[in-house]
Amino acid sequence: MDGVLFDSMPGHAVAWVKAVERYSLSMTTEEVYMNEGRTGAGTINALTQRAWGRDATEQEIRDIYAAKSEEFNKYFLAKGAAPVMAGVTDVLNNVRARGLMRVIVTGSGQLSLLDNLNRHFPGMFSPELMVTAFDVKQGKPYPEPYLMGLKKAGIAADEAIVVENAPLGVQAAKAAGIFTVAVNTGPLPDNALWDAGADRVFPSMYALNDAVAELLH
Repeated sequence: MDGVLFDSMPGHAVAWVKAVERYSLSMTTEEVYMNEGRTGAGTINALTQRAWGRDATEQEIRDIYAAKSEEFNKYFLAKGAAPVMAGVTDVLNNVRARGLMRVIVTGSGQLSLLDNLNRHFPGMFSPELMVTAFDVKQGKPYPEPYLMGLKKAGIAADEAIVVENAPLGVQAAKAAGIFTVAVNTGPLPDNALWDAGADRVFPSMYALNDAVAELLH
């Protein structure tokens, strides 16, 4: 969802960097993009392991993630809601016209974004075909989120195509055995996506839309 459906990652980057500073933790903007797709708890534990040599407590996770959500909402309160990713509506309309199911598999637990789906993409997604941070024990880069997505859709791995934008998401999808397209919508070099195992890398959603027929063939 983040970085694919919504151009929301700049807000997440600012929010993580500012929020963790409150707890004497550090995270660079590049690290936010490299860790995109992890659950909030997974990201926080990675930071506390590095700084404190241990996982965060449940209370620390709640507090830090609440601070991150506060900073995220503050960022977009000033700039307006997270915009829809350029070109993604064309992709969605294209795949819907071809009769394909649309399944969301996201590491996000950001309720403000989840609530925006029906407003920005009316009739495009159904709740029973969504996997979020609330549904999994092991988020990306583990395959559990995508395996759960396959299960909810009632399909096999070779009947699916994943569209990702983050290295950890690519790793998760490939670990689940799914053909994975990466669209580089952020500041990371293409090699970060190729190295994670992407089958194809596109520079934009518009480029992906132009290739949908070829990919399905």
